[in-house]
Amino acid sequence: MATATDKVLDHIDSHLDKSVERLFSLLRIPSISTDSAFAPEVRRAAEFVAEDVRTIGFEASVHDTPGHPAVVGHARGGKRPHVLFYGHYDVQPVDPLHLWEFPPFEPRLVEIAPGRKVIRARGACDDKGQMMTFIEACRAWKAATGSLPVDVSLLLEGEEENGSESLPAVIKANRKALKADHVFVCDSGQWDRETPAITISLRGMFHEEIVVRTADRDLHSGTFGGAANNAIRVLSRAVADLHDKDGRIAIPGFYKGVKELPKAIYSDWKKLNLTAKKLLGPIGLSLPAGEKGRMVIEQIASRPTCDVNGIWGGYQGEGVKTVIPNEAHAKVSFRLAAGQHPETIQKLFRAFVKKRIPKDCSVAFINTKWTTPANVTWNSDLVTRARAALTEEWGKKAVLMGQGGSIPIVKDFKETLGVDPLLVGFGLKDDRVHAPNEKYDLSSFHKGIRSWARILGAMAE
Repeated sequence: MATATDKVLDHIDSHLDKSVERLFSLLRIPSISTDSAFAPEVRRAAEFVAEDVRTIGFEASVHDTPGHPAVVGHARGGKRPHVLFYGHYDVQPVDPLHLWEFPPFEPRLVEIAPGRKVIRARGACDDKGQMMTFIEACRAWKAATGSLPVDVSLLLEGEEENGSESLPAVIKANRKALKADHVFVCDSGQWDRETPAITISLRGMFHEEIVVRTADRDLHSGTFGGAANNAIRVLSRAVADLHDKDGRIAIPGFYKGVKELPKAIYSDWKKLNLTAKKLLGPIGLSLPAGEKGRMVIEQIASRPTCDVNGIWGGYQGEGVKTVIPNEAHAKVSFRLAAGQHPETIQKLFRAFVKKRIPKDCSVAFINTKWTTPANVTWNSDLVTRARAALTEEWGKKAVLMGQGGSIPIVKDFKETLGVDPLLVGFGLKDDRVHAPNEKYDLSSFHKGIRSWARILGAMAE
């Protein structure tokens, strides 16, 4: 006898074309949150999403903020589990435009390999396509059974790509209504095209710009060369010292508090056999630059990192100008593991750099930003249920993985609502997120809807 979930899955399969059409309508809206010229379009996307979820029974409203609006919706039915779903409808800028195969806001279904169709558009994966997998799963439950299996609230924002600056206040203002048993986040990825995943850790981030100054002006290298300090040389020495020969970060005390993986997770990751060749080969590299003795998957997912994101100073025009630069800049970022605190890393980093600056030179630190790491209880009942649902849908055991990037709002769910989020997404490494020709596999969209439908059913059992 067919279960309620079976009926929902059948409905999803038979109405996939309609789901794609609705996604295309949203993708046509150029909701670029980082460019104020597109503010009306961001609002138009918010209104579109609010109206769309109203058609499936949500009481939805558009909340104004100092930045871009957020959409809050509720479909409550009584004494049963309550889940809060988070996603975002804003997108990144499209530059450089000339590298796009098609106009970025004219979505198309394209076959990129025999039998492999993708949705090509800005926001197809990040995060409109991901967000709509959950909304379409709710729609299918309502259409196939007449109701949702659990109470559902929605929190959909319009400035994630701009740092989610306004959203913490929205969460606090709606704390009582948004308080849920579980928080679902769909802004992450799968292990590969055939293997689903649940993200159980997010690295934090600390970023700072170093400004080194030496003389009171740029100097003639023939007059002062050999005697006067060169700002680029001083700065380069400091950033070069950040790593030792084994790829470890050389700042004293940097690794204090960093925890090892649980043995069960370590064992599962080892079985995935992610080699340097598999990860680095497609991008033209072959040698891992991280900590020696660590698996490649640890280096990119769970271990802390340090990278110089940009460095500049001196003359950069055409031809030769033989100066000794008096000022140099470097942007440095750290990905932080669970157990590390950005404030502590800032102090350690600054002391490390200052120690390498000559007494007659100066250093300043500007443009500081940070987010804290976030971990999810990997063996909770929620993760266990979701993992079983994903495994049933995909036919392969869902991977519990760490995500190297950050989702800043996750910490607010934990701190303000007191709830561990469930991070399930269907993005792939080749989705070209934030780049020209962004795409989302049709199979990711289709099976993503089916996956959320199964997870919602599992929450009701």
